[in-house]
Amino acid sequence: MNTTGTGTIDRPVTRDPKKQDPTMNPSFTDTPAPVNSGALEARQNRNLAMQLIPEALARAQMRERLQEAESERRAYRLATARRMQRRAERASLRARRALAMAVMQ
Repeated sequence: MNTTGTGTIDRPVTRDPKKQDPTMNPSFTDTPAPVNSGALEARQNRNLAMQLIPEALARAQMRERLQEAESERRAYRLATARRMQRRAERASLRARRALAMAVMQ
């Protein structure tokens, strides 16, 4: 029930006439034009769109996972930076105390 110009996931439409499967694209002289060709084309477009929905859903889920992973990486880097800052502040305090003790003696 495929007509010229539409493709499926398994057999995408190709623009090169040499690469097209002749059984997939009958010539216009072999088949009479249907009376309701607009309805048929709309139905096939809808079918193609329905076949592409899982693909779009998978893309959206993958994008969401990537954003979540990037957010987790940022949070991890921030926590590490804060931990290093506290460690540096404690080292600075120890150095000040040691200097003060050395000056007092």
